[in-house]
Amino acid sequence: QVQLVESGGGLVQPGGSLRLSCAASGSIADIYRMGWYREAPGKQRELVARITNGGNMMYAESVKGRFTISRDNRITTVYLQMNSLKSEDTAVYYCYADSTRFGRIWGQGTQVTVSS
Repeated sequence: QVQLVESGGGLVQPGGSLRLSCAASGSIADIYRMGWYREAPGKQRELVARITNGGNMMYAESVKGRFTISRDNRITTVYLQMNSLKSEDTAVYYCYADSTRFGRIWGQGTQVTVSS
């Protein structure tokens, strides 16, 4: 199995920054992609960013130019650097990993609140 542990959420003022981390453990050799979704109250879960083993990245339009996804060389840990945060970025952020063996695995979620 694969386990994902997230960290880095919290409360930040508008315009501030946060960095989320997602550490994978267990059967990580089969992971080929990791990323982040978010879910705000009353809204559907949306894809924020993702990165493949080959380093290909994808971002939601709403976060382009403000968020940066990165990973360590073994894709065991993925980061989401969030800058210029807005109130509309407030959500629970979920890390995920796609594994050829186990399908999609989700983290437990971490709350990000942008408020003055």
